[in-house]
Amino acid sequence: MTELLIKGDHQRAVEALRRSYEGIPEGTPVRLAKRTSNLFRWRDPSEAPGLDVSAFDRVLDVDPEARTAEVQGMTTYEDLVDATLPHGLMPTVVPQLKTITLGGAVTGLGIESTSFRFGLPHEAVLEMEVLTGDGQIIVATRENEHRDLFYGFPNSYGTLGYSLRLKIELIPVKPYVRLRHLRFDDAAELTRVMERIAETGEHDGEPVDFMDGTVFGAREQYITLGTFADNAPYTSDYTGQRIYYRSIQRRSVDFLTVRDYIWRWDTDWFWCSGAFGVQHPVVRRIWPDKAKRSDVYRKLVAYDRRFQFVARVDRWRGRRPREDVIQDIEVPVERLPEFLEFFHEKVGMSPIWLCPLRARERWPLYPLEPGRTYVNAGFWGTVRLPPGQIPEYHNRLIERKVAALDGHKSLYSTAFYSRDEFWRYYDGETYRRLKESYDPGQRLLDLYDKCVRGR
Repeated sequence: MTELLIKGDHQRAVEALRRSYEGIPEGTPVRLAKRTSNLFRWRDPSEAPGLDVSAFDRVLDVDPEARTAEVQGMTTYEDLVDATLPHGLMPTVVPQLKTITLGGAVTGLGIESTSFRFGLPHEAVLEMEVLTGDGQIIVATRENEHRDLFYGFPNSYGTLGYSLRLKIELIPVKPYVRLRHLRFDDAAELTRVMERIAETGEHDGEPVDFMDGTVFGAREQYITLGTFADNAPYTSDYTGQRIYYRSIQRRSVDFLTVRDYIWRWDTDWFWCSGAFGVQHPVVRRIWPDKAKRSDVYRKLVAYDRRFQFVARVDRWRGRRPREDVIQDIEVPVERLPEFLEFFHEKVGMSPIWLCPLRARERWPLYPLEPGRTYVNAGFWGTVRLPPGQIPEYHNRLIERKVAALDGHKSLYSTAFYSRDEFWRYYDGETYRRLKESYDPGQRLLDLYDKCVRGR
């Protein structure tokens, strides 16, 4: 009965949203009004309110037998994980930050340490209910008449439509995760080991369920391997005074509960909490544990972005301006050492997060070769601009290098491609066909305009 009521609420929300969408005057930009965002493409906060999707934030059903979940598009992964773990299940890929929504990870991109096994979050989708640009509500699957949208939806960033409901695969979990932190002094050796594990799913005769990496410098880099465990001799807690990423340098073996493992990066937003002083022992004790969260830090960054406090202090002190370098990129695994060498020399930021992935299928708007191992490199911070250089100097260097290495970059942050370059990298021909089919009136933004021009 409860399940029927929840699904009835969903249908009423769908109809209300359809009416709301139809009421928006033609020519008015259509956006979502969301409580949180994990994008770093900043817009003027004075823009008109977006489409209210607050009624689409629930887990509709978890089926332990079929190992599936039906979830509304604005549901956060934090809420989804809380609903699935009691059944001994989790999504195939859980992006690192609690407030990433399932719909956001599917229409954008998400990645985590299971991606070498299961690809990206959208590869676990079985069906998606979408409000398209022409105001229709359609259900797309791999086999039905809307399979073109099913495969073209990932990396479209809401420019073809908005996901209202998704049915996804789940995988079984155990209560604990045993971690092994393997140190490497050489990027080439790290790459060889990472590639071998991605292909075999094991290391030293033990199965590997999770794999990511952390680069602290050219001579200090780690692969972290996680394996499910029924029991643990102890569990570490990195939600309070202790800091997870520092443990990588100090421990070779560690144990976490499965929930703490899933959210190990969120407490300190990887390592970015240091920018707010939260890693200083005194500040850390004062800072409430409930506020040690990525969404809190993200709001602080947005506030500074709006009022330019840090930039004003730098100018007052006579310091060169800083450039935000906030990106995730993918390169083929064999090109990783070359990318890291370039990054150390030209950018010099650390740490760097590494996450191997292998796509299971081809998704045209983010065309990774299925079965080929790529490595995501994530880096988030600021770098002083060299004298006389334009504000986007480092980001443009990175963009060109990634393209030269046959890689791609995620579009949640700044991009500078020319229009021709962009559509060459992100399959403009397929995108145009989808736009003509599902948004012929151009009510939603164009992908290039949204992600590069920042409209």
